[in-house]
Amino acid sequence: MFRWIEGTTPAQVQFVTDSLNTLPSIIHEISRYQHGPDAGINQGNFDYVVVADFASVENYLSYRDHPVHKQLIADVLAPLIASRSAVQYLLD
Repeated sequence: MFRWIEGTTPAQVQFVTDSLNTLPSIIHEISRYQHGPDAGINQGNFDYVVVADFASVENYLSYRDHPVHKQLIADVLAPLIASRSAVQYLLD
């Protein structure tokens, strides 16, 4: 989950969305990939969320360390992120 820096524009958020949409066709280890802006229902939520599913820990690590993913983080996400929160969990 991300909180954007003050002044982040809707066009910038759309660019994030468009950029993230490219990842599943490049990183085949992704089983399911959903992301988008907060629905605005409750105050105090983060601004944007990415939810990704993987068949294995190894597949997640491939995604995490993939050079295209790392470049997207550096070029597109990092300049806009004020704070980030993440969790990885395993299904039983």
